Amino acid sequence: MFSDLERLRPMDSIARGPRSLAILNKLADVCGDSILDVTRDGITIRITLKAGCLRKALETIYSEHDLYFRTLTASDERREEGVYKLYYVLGIDSEGTNLVIEVPVPEAVEIYTASDLFRASDWYELEAHDLFGIRFNGRTLRRLVLPEDWPEDLHPLRKDVSVEELRELYQPQMISRVVTELGVEEVVRIPIGPYHPALHEPEYFELYVRGEKVVDARYIGFMVHRGIEKLAESMKYDQVPFLAERICGICGFVHSTSYVQAVEDALNIEVPERAEFIRSIVLEVERLHSHLLWLGVALHLLGYDTGFMHAWRIREKIMVLAELLTGSRKTYGIALVGGVKKDIAQDTVSKVKETLDRLKREYREFVDVATSVPQVRARLTGTGILPRGEARAYSLVGPTVRGSGLARDVRKDYTYAAYHYVSFNVPVYTEGDNLARTLVRVDEVFESISILEQLIDMLPSGPIMVESWETQPMKLGIGSVEAPRGEVIHVVVTGHYSPYRWRVRAPTYQNLQAVPIMLKGVDLADAPLTIASIDPCFSCTDRATIINLRSGSVKTVPIEIISRRGSGRG
Repeated sequence: MFSDLERLRPMDSIARGPRSLAILNKLADVCGDSILDVTRDGITIRITLKAGCLRKALETIYSEHDLYFRTLTASDERREEGVYKLYYVLGIDSEGTNLVIEVPVPEAVEIYTASDLFRASDWYELEAHDLFGIRFNGRTLRRLVLPEDWPEDLHPLRKDVSVEELRELYQPQMISRVVTELGVEEVVRIPIGPYHPALHEPEYFELYVRGEKVVDARYIGFMVHRGIEKLAESMKYDQVPFLAERICGICGFVHSTSYVQAVEDALNIEVPERAEFIRSIVLEVERLHSHLLWLGVALHLLGYDTGFMHAWRIREKIMVLAELLTGSRKTYGIALVGGVKKDIAQDTVSKVKETLDRLKREYREFVDVATSVPQVRARLTGTGILPRGEARAYSLVGPTVRGSGLARDVRKDYTYAAYHYVSFNVPVYTEGDNLARTLVRVDEVFESISILEQLIDMLPSGPIMVESWETQPMKLGIGSVEAPRGEVIHVVVTGHYSPYRWRVRAPTYQNLQAVPIMLKGVDLADAPLTIASIDPCFSCTDRATIINLRSGSVKTVPIEIISRRGSGRG
């Protein structure tokens, strides 16, 4: 389609700046007739490309210094177009441009892997294979999100597989065995574990140690796949935000907001300004309580429990603030497509300002002491190092990437809601160690308080919801929010009454792949904090299997016991 110079000219009008123009021209040079379409809508440039040229296209652009692998979404569009689709969502940070490479994948056609180019794509490809059966050659395919005993040809996100069929078709092997051996017709399944019934987000790390040094690490996750993306396909558009908000018990509002933004992007819905301000205010409140929660947990792991208690004491004021603004301390339930469902009353504004004043004063006193405790600084400094090059190669996000010297923050790079009305700094540290990631969060609390003060002062009048909006099927939308842990990104392909395809990517998904790099060479006592330093989105980072490479011994111990070795209390 773009095989001659005459037809390349439209690239000038499609590009959003010199960086996107250079990338588009490179793609045109290497793929020519394999480019089926190029369009632009807002900040998103969409390139439809034949599968045969995908590898060459990605090889051509992966070394672009400011290109960021944001997410990969697979979709079963065989009923509409007779193919599966892959949507590679890349970001040009310096230009704030989304670059979506859309690849139609006919049945039985294999796609060449990009995991050796964009390391972040490794899990995305495995997930697309598990859930849709799309095959990637040039790499080893293994299970990622589905259990090992899942039926080989059952791919749950295909449109011809219903939730009811999944329930009938798949029974874990253990259940089948119990039914056979016990001779009973019905078995009540009570999931316990894999570690402890009190922990609701299981994870598993294997640490390979030589003496007290970690020499390698392996992460095994995805033990609970909740199937919410499939569930959303049977829900109405305005029911999904309440499901989305339950993805995370700490920062769920980032998910409901990202989802509604993706739908609004797909359907070109213009949200009232006051609603954009309210969304930004609640998002910053959520960042405050999440960062205070993390600081408390980190200090507890370091054996400084006085700091832990003060962090959570101050956090309580933020929970009160959330209740003032939304009516709930957590799980706010106010995000809807086209706006928000709860306004901020005038008498609430003055209470919010008073709370922020006290919060800022008490937080300053707390961090001045906590960050100067010699034992705390000694345990954080020079441990869990993540080099800048690795952070970039894995397309990491949030305080994790900003602690390694990259100023990636979608509030600035791909601005949304009311963030373009306020001024704020993006804290960046270059050391890449646990202290750098801690200080990023410490500074971000002050920035969030400042953002809240500005937003409250500038809160405009007007409606908080659009009067009406209409659906259009098969429209692509992207919504992203800078969550406390880093960018959350949702991709939506619209249906008539429900999302046709909804893809959620949380920041932990992006950051976890780099944790084994951070663990190599750390003392065993510093491993728990190093894992926690990415603020992983599971609350049960409390057990580990330790494999001693010298003796071959294997033992499982609570992570808290390991961390106390470094504080002289173990």
